[in-house]
Order: sequence, then structure tokens, then C-alpha cells
Amino acid sequence: MPRSLVTGGAGFLGSHLCEFLLKKGHQVIAMDNLLTGTIANIEHLQCEDFKFIKQDVTEYIYLAGPIDYVFHFASPASPLDYLQLPIQTLKVGALGTHKALGLAMAKNAGFLLASTSEVYGDPLIHPQTEEYWGNVNPVGPRGVYDEAKRFGEAITMAYHRYKNVNTKIVRIFNTYGPRMRPNDGRAIPAFVPQALRNEPITIFGDGSQTRSFCYVDDLIEGIYRLMMSDYHEPVNIGNPHEMTIKEMAETIIRLTDSKSELVTRPLPVDDPKVRQPDITLARTLLGWEPKVALEQGLTQTIAWFKKVLAQSR
Repeated sequence: MPRSLVTGGAGFLGSHLCEFLLKKGHQVIAMDNLLTGTIANIEHLQCEDFKFIKQDVTEYIYLAGPIDYVFHFASPASPLDYLQLPIQTLKVGALGTHKALGLAMAKNAGFLLASTSEVYGDPLIHPQTEEYWGNVNPVGPRGVYDEAKRFGEAITMAYHRYKNVNTKIVRIFNTYGPRMRPNDGRAIPAFVPQALRNEPITIFGDGSQTRSFCYVDDLIEGIYRLMMSDYHEPVNIGNPHEMTIKEMAETIIRLTDSKSELVTRPLPVDDPKVRQPDITLARTLLGWEPKVALEQGLTQTIAWFKKVLAQSR
């Protein structure tokens, strides 16, 4: 039975990954300091093959026994989080990645870094391929996240090249689904609660900026395939279907039968104008592409938010 560590295992993506690995027959250790994750995300996973450890991964990681795979997902991941937690974001991207790589090397384990499409910054090439080096402002407010992930990629490749660690790097594009935190600063968890309450839906800028949204189940499948591959360079995983933020808001209003109206606010500093993955590599290398249609994924996500909002009343 493979034994896997998921750092950030109580977060949105980490908890879905833990659940997926358990279904694949892995023993799973979730490690999280609960800075942005929550025990509620993993309560349903309690079984003899699952263990939770509350720990900051920037500290020395000790685990007894063998570890076959290390999935490094620990990090604040929404604009609201990393703008409020800039030092912690930089530390987990640098020190946390270093500690997780050290564990993988000591255990002779496979290592996967959860990187991000934010390494491309406000891209000058569209759609974004893995060969693109990005257009990032290192001293802007978003730089704490962008550069933390870019450093994470650099140290991951260094451990692969000079320490022979079996490393993988996934560049994750916008992902959505159950267990996102309401109002975490990202579009869908902001729009859905507003629509369900018939409140004005807040759009930054004029809403013409584009994003590409991937349902979480599709993303996790792609990440697992990448870990099991023999490829070591970065791979984009995301849905190439591009739409404007305004179109997403209007779709959510329609699916929730909401009376909400759109209101605009100034665009944040360095907010990317476009975001769309080129997934040619994932298709050819992993045989992967997203399968969940947008309305299907949104319907499941809306149902989850309805339940959360009902419980909070």
C-alpha cells in the first residue's frame, strides 16, 4: 500500500487530493497548520488509512516509516490570503518547499510541487505554454505569491538535477468546486454567495479580463497522472475554455435564478488581463484533458455553497 504525504492537506485542493489518494488505495498523511485550511474539509476522511498532523511545513518534518509520495500543496492560495499573509506565503514557498524536498530525498519518495499559473504573471503570450517565462512584477503586492512559486519551481528542479530526487511540477490554473471558502477573494466563491443572497455581485474592473475555470475533480486526476509519470519539467493542468469574468458572473446569476445585479470596483494592482492554459503537453504526455462541463461543475459547487450558507444562519 503506497504511503503519501499531502502538505496543505486540509485546504481546498489538498483535501480533495487526500480523498482521491485514499480511493486509490494509499495510506495518506495530511499535514497542515490550519492557517487557511480547516479540519471540516477532512473530517469525512477519518479512517485507519488516514492521519492528520497539525504542523507548519516551514519547520523540520519528521515522519517515521516509509513515504512513497510527497505532494506539496501547502500555501495560501487566494489573493485575499496572500495579500494578508505575505511573509507566511513567501516562507512556505521557500522554506516549506525546501523542507518537503528534504523529506522526499530522505525517503527516496516521488515529489510533486503544486505550482501555479501565476508564475506567468500578466502574460504577454496567449494562451500560456510551459515554455513561456512569464511577465511578473517581483515587487508588486502579488509578487509574494508569484515569486514564492517561481522559487519553489527553481529549488524543485535543483533537487532533481543535483540530488536526483524524482520531482514533478504542476502549474495549476483557476480551479473551483466544493470546499472553497466563501469570499476568499476568488471569483466563484465570491459570486456564488452573493448570487444566493441576491446581493450585488462585485466585479473588479469592467469584467472583460478572462480566466479559464477547471473543476476540481478533473484537476486532481491530472495531478495524480503527472505524479505517476516520468516527466520532470512543469506541466499546465487546467481547463482551456476561456471566458470573461463578467460572463462567469452572468452564468452564476442564471444558474442560481438570482436577482443580483453587477457592480464594478477598481481593478487590483497587477491583476492578469488574460489567463488560459495551453494543455497540449498534458494531453500528449498524460492523456489528460478536463471532462466536467462548466455548468455541471457550477451546479455542484452552488449546491455546496447553499449547504454552507444554510449552516451559517
